[in-house]
Amino acid sequence: VKRRERNTMEKFSIWKNTLWPGDDGGFHNITQRSPKLISYLKPQTSIQSMPLTVVLHGPAGVGKTTVAKQLMLDWTQDDQAETSNSAFYLSCKDLNHKGTCTFAELISANGPDLQDAIPGILTQARKILFVIDGFDELRVPSGALIHDICGDWRKHKPVPVLLGSLLKRKMLPRSTLVITTRPGALRGLRLLVEQPLFIEIEGFLELDRKAYFLKHFEEETQALRAFELMKENAALFHMGSAPAVCWIVCTCLKRQMERGEDPASTCRTTTSLFLRFLCSQFTAARSSCPRDCLQAPLKSVCLLAAEGIWTQTSVFDGEDLRRLGVQESALRPFLDKNILRKSKDCEACYSFIHLSVQQFLAAMFYVLETEKEDVGGHRCHIGDVQKLLSKEGRLKNPSLTQVGYFVFGLSNKERATELETTFGCLVSMEVKQQLLKCRSMPQGKKPFSTMDAKEVLCCLYESQEEELVDEAVAAVTEISIHLTSTLEMMQSSFCLKHCQNLQKISLQVGKRIFLENDTTLKSDAQVESSNKNLNFLDVRESFLSQSSVRILCEQITHATCHLQKVVIKNVSPADAYRDFCLAFIGKKTLTHLVLEGSVHGDEMLLLLLCEILKHPRCNLQYLKLGSCSDTPQRWADFSSALKINQSLKCLDLTASEFPDEGVKLLCSTLRHPMCFLQKLSLENCHLTEACCEELSSALIVNQRLTHLCLAKNNLGVGGVKILCEGLSYPECQLQTLVLCHCNINRHGCKYISKLLQGDSSLTDLDLGFNPIATGLCFLCEALKKPNCNLKCLGLWGCSITPFSCQDLASALISNQSLETLDLGQNILGQSGVMVLLEALKQKNGPLRTLRLKIDKPTVEIQKLLKDVKESSPQLTIECNNARTARPLCCHFLS
Repeated sequence: VKRRERNTMEKFSIWKNTLWPGDDGGFHNITQRSPKLISYLKPQTSIQSMPLTVVLHGPAGVGKTTVAKQLMLDWTQDDQAETSNSAFYLSCKDLNHKGTCTFAELISANGPDLQDAIPGILTQARKILFVIDGFDELRVPSGALIHDICGDWRKHKPVPVLLGSLLKRKMLPRSTLVITTRPGALRGLRLLVEQPLFIEIEGFLELDRKAYFLKHFEEETQALRAFELMKENAALFHMGSAPAVCWIVCTCLKRQMERGEDPASTCRTTTSLFLRFLCSQFTAARSSCPRDCLQAPLKSVCLLAAEGIWTQTSVFDGEDLRRLGVQESALRPFLDKNILRKSKDCEACYSFIHLSVQQFLAAMFYVLETEKEDVGGHRCHIGDVQKLLSKEGRLKNPSLTQVGYFVFGLSNKERATELETTFGCLVSMEVKQQLLKCRSMPQGKKPFSTMDAKEVLCCLYESQEEELVDEAVAAVTEISIHLTSTLEMMQSSFCLKHCQNLQKISLQVGKRIFLENDTTLKSDAQVESSNKNLNFLDVRESFLSQSSVRILCEQITHATCHLQKVVIKNVSPADAYRDFCLAFIGKKTLTHLVLEGSVHGDEMLLLLLCEILKHPRCNLQYLKLGSCSDTPQRWADFSSALKINQSLKCLDLTASEFPDEGVKLLCSTLRHPMCFLQKLSLENCHLTEACCEELSSALIVNQRLTHLCLAKNNLGVGGVKILCEGLSYPECQLQTLVLCHCNINRHGCKYISKLLQGDSSLTDLDLGFNPIATGLCFLCEALKKPNCNLKCLGLWGCSITPFSCQDLASALISNQSLETLDLGQNILGQSGVMVLLEALKQKNGPLRTLRLKIDKPTVEIQKLLKDVKESSPQLTIECNNARTARPLCCHFLS
C-alpha cells in the first residue's frame, strides 16, 4: 500500500489463525497484533510527512471495533516512543446523546482524572490517536459536521461541530484518526476526511470459516458437511465472514446432527437457518419456563430490533428501553441464550450479537400478532411493510433489504407454526396480503414495482411458500434474468415454475453456474415444460454446460413445450448450437429462430438447418443465421432446402461469408418458382459489383421478394447501376431496399433517381452512410415527379451540405408521397435548416417524420419550428444530436 496515495484501498483480515470459542458466543478480545497495520500509525515513522486518517470499513461483526481498540493499546504501549502517547475512544452512539461542551470535556468524559492533564496532552497533537467508532451510527442533522467548524478545544460547541472540526482537520490537525464504519456510510465520510487510507476488514476468509467449523464439531465429517451446506447458500456464506454468524450456524446444525436430523433444508434459506437457531435456543428451556412466559420478552426484543434497524442503531441504553416501554427483565431470556449481550463499557447498554440477528428479529416484529395497545406510540420510527420494501427506503438504509428478505421468509405457514409452538405467540398471516399489496403489474411484466426482478425472485424463494409465489407471479408474462450464482439459479427455477402465464423469458448465464453432471439441474430444469404458455425463449451471452444444454433441449422437444420464438446468441460451448438445431427438427410450433455467435465455420450447422427446413412439420417463418461460413456444397444443400420449404418468409444471413458459387446458388433459389421468401438480408456478406448481376436477374424473376438489405457491401456505382436495371422491370415487386454503407456516390444517385422516376414499386429506400453529397440534387428531381412512390427516404450521415437544402426544400413542396425523411448527422447549418423549415411552413404535405441535426437553434429557428408545428400538426421533427441515435429507417427484419 502506498502510504499517502489518496483514497487508498487495502483489504485486511484480522482473523488469520484466530478461532473463537464455539459454544459461548465467543466475543473475546483479540490480542493478536497487526504489525502491517500498526506500522502505518507509529508517530515516529519518518515517512509520515503529514497526519494520517485511517478508515476501517466492513460489514457488521467482522471486528472493526476490536482492531481499533487493539490499535489504541499498541499506540499507548509503544516502547520506542520518547514520550508517552495518548489515545482517546469516541463512540458515535454515545456522542448522539451528548450536549454542548468543549472538546477537552468531550474526550475526558470517561476519565475525569484526565481533566488536569488534558491541556498538556493536547499541546502534543502528533502523539495523539483518536478512535471514532461506528461512524455509520452517528445521528446528526444534515450539514452539521461541516457547519461552524472550530479549532479551539476550549470553546463550548455542539458535539457535531466538535466532531466535524476533528474530521476536517481544523481541531488538532496533527493528530492521527482511526474511524470505523460500515460500508453504507463510506460515501458521506469521503466528503469529510482528507486523503484517508481505507482498509477493509474482511473478517473470516473461507479458510478461516472452514477451520472454525472443524474446531466447533468433534467429528470432522460433520464439520465438513455443515460447512458445505453453508457454502451452498451464497447469502449465508457471505454473512459467515462475521464470526458470530459462524457460531450461529455451527450451533444450530450441530444440534440437528446430534438429534439425527438432516440439516440440508435448514440451510436452504437464510430465514430457515436463523429461525431454527432461535427456536432451538429456547426448546430446551420449555420445562423450566413455559412458552407463554416467552411471549412478552419476544415482542419486546422484536420491537427493540425493529426500532434499531429503522433508526440505524445497534446499541441500546436505558433511555432507549424507557422510550420503547421495554423492561430490562424482558431481555433476560435473550441475554441468557447469547442472542443479546451487555456492553462491557456501559452496564445498562445492550446489543444483538450480530446485525443479522437484529434484522431477523426486526422481521419478526412484522409477523407477530400484536394488539395496538401493546406497542402504543412506541413504533413511531418503524415503517410499514410498504416502506420496508420501497427502493428509496432501502437506499437510505441498506439494512432494510435483509429485513425484507426475512419478512418474506417468515410468511411461510410451517415456519409460523414453529414460532407459535416455541414461543406461544400467534403469527399473523396478514403479512402475506401486505406483501402482495406492494406489487404493481403494468402489462403483467413486473410482479413488484418497488423491487427489481432478481430481488423479487430472491424474496419469493426465501418464503418457500407456494401459495404466496403463485399469487405474486400470477400475472407475470415476461421476465429477464441474469444468473450470476448457483443460488440465483435455484431462486429463479423455484419461482418460474409457478409462472403459469409466462410467455417470454430472457436468460443470461454467467460463468461456472452450470457445471457438468450437476445433479441439481434435473430438478431445476422443468421451467419450460411446466409453463404451457411460454412461447419465447431468449438465451444470450451465456456460459452453459453440455449437461444443461442437453436438459434444455429435452424440454424443448417435450410435447407440452409450445415455443414459437427462440434466440440463441453468443453461448458456449460452441456445439450447443448443433444440439439446439437437433431439438428444433420437426418442432411444429417454432416460427422464429435466431442463431448468432460461435457458428462461424461449423460444418454441421447448415446441414442441421437443412433438416429443419425440409421437415414436413416445419413451420419456420423467420430465420436469422449470423456469421455463418461453409463450403459451396453446404450452401448448395441449404439452397435446395429453401426450394423445398414453403413456410420460410424471412431470411437473415448477416455477416455470413459466401463463396461466389454460394451467391449464384442463392440467386438461383430466388428465381425458383417454389421460393416463398419475402424478406432477405445479405448485410455485410462481402458482396461486390460482380454479385449484382445475379441479384438483378433474380429480382426480375422473383415476384414474392418485397424487402432486400444489402447494407455494408462494397457495391459501388457499378453495382447500383446493375441493381437499378433489374428493379426497373415491372415484374419486380421489391418495396424496401437498404443500401447503407455501400460506397454510393453522386454518380450512383443518377441511376437511383432514374429508377424512382419510373414505375418502380420501391417505397422505402435507405442510403445512410453513403458519400452522396451533391448527388442529392438527382434524388430531388425524382421526388418532384408525381409518379414517385417513395414513402421513406434515409439519408443519415450522407455528407449533405447547406448548399443542397434549396433543392430538397423545393422537392418537399412538390412531393405527394414522402412520409419519413431522415437527415440525421448531416451538417446542414443554420441556413440549410431554415430553408427546409420555411418550405414545410408553406405546405401541409404528407411528411409525418423528419429528423434534422440542429446544433444550436437560434431564435429564428425556434420560431420556425413552432410555426411548422402549427401549420402541420401531424409532422414530428426530431432534432436529435446524439451520435448514437439510430436511423429512422429501422431494420426491416426486426
